[in-house]
Amino acid sequence: MIIRTALYILFIMLLACPAFGQDSDSDNKSRQYSFLIDTVDSTPATTAAPARTKPVVIDNIPKNLVQVRLKDIARLQGVRKNQLFGVGLITGLSGTGDDTNSVKFTAQAISNMLNNLGIAASPSDIRVKNFASVMVTADLPPFAKPGSLIDITVSAMGNAKSLEGGTLVMTPLQAANGEIYAVAQGAITLGGFGASGQSGAKVKKNFLTVGRIPSGAVVEREVPFTFSDGEILTWIIRKSDFTTATCAARAINKIYPLSKATAVDPSTIRMRIPRESYSNPIGFIAQIEQIEIGVDAPSKIVINEKNGTIVLGGNVKIMPVSIAHGNITVSVSESFGISQPGALSRGATAVVPESGIIVAEGAAEFIQVTSENLISALNQMGATAQDIVAIFQAIKAAGALEAELEII
Repeated sequence: MIIRTALYILFIMLLACPAFGQDSDSDNKSRQYSFLIDTVDSTPATTAAPARTKPVVIDNIPKNLVQVRLKDIARLQGVRKNQLFGVGLITGLSGTGDDTNSVKFTAQAISNMLNNLGIAASPSDIRVKNFASVMVTADLPPFAKPGSLIDITVSAMGNAKSLEGGTLVMTPLQAANGEIYAVAQGAITLGGFGASGQSGAKVKKNFLTVGRIPSGAVVEREVPFTFSDGEILTWIIRKSDFTTATCAARAINKIYPLSKATAVDPSTIRMRIPRESYSNPIGFIAQIEQIEIGVDAPSKIVINEKNGTIVLGGNVKIMPVSIAHGNITVSVSESFGISQPGALSRGATAVVPESGIIVAEGAAEFIQVTSENLISALNQMGATAQDIVAIFQAIKAAGALEAELEII
């Protein structure tokens, strides 16, 4: 046993020491053998558990957002208005109503009304022009009680020329479910007037076939509302936005941490009613409505090409660009000349039209435009509304406009 141990030690020394006859070429093999021996003699190392990383919290909400009350940008789920409508008759018009010879449903409506009052009348016997069929519309606000008054709008359905001076006969107003919720009646007010003469001259201001009756309908039935799901309140943001929803939830939790407000999506915020507010939820909601929220909105430019109205958002940004916009004016003039034939030519005098076209092109000068001098640069160019529309479209096409361009 002793001899075997001595031989094993001698073998190890020969492998580890190059002086015992090993050349440099076998140095790598020695290292390999040494590695194998160490592996056999050593115990396997224990694998270390991976370190648990902490979640990264990103908080880069802008600090310069416009502060508004929560009630100005959101509403409680379930608190909403309902639309009502009905078909009625207007009477008392001075010959400006529907022509019952051509508008058959007006004659039928008059006949039905008279028959309900015990007066027998056939639609074919009605030949009047002081009645008009109208569509009556109204918005029933939330929590409206029976007896409350609401405004209504009346619009002519036939060929009435004017509703001026007319009175709406009692008209029931129903909702989409077919139930009657209000009854309308009263004198119509128009935002204009009209007059005409026998020679055909006419004067008219605004529309004469649409009018309103302030407080013209009486609510007869209340719409039941449920604006809370037990302990949960749900706020609906009118303009969906991720930043606004996040800011609203944080602002609520900062004042009422027990409410645990959460932004479910860009337009929905859910929160709990604290236990101490169970007895007075209305007062708690009133306090929540007054919380100021940071409101964010995407950069947008709205252009109405019909009337030349342009609205720029306050955070519209553009990359530095140079703009040159030249005006081209085309003038077309029409005149008439007299063509006189020569003597003894048996020709006839004739009127000859003469057209003249003049094209004037204005000089185009480049102006450096940035986000800071956008308004002043457009004013300096003296651009008209249509020119500004074309300029913004060109900036958008060049990729320098960092905003949404909406044309309505």
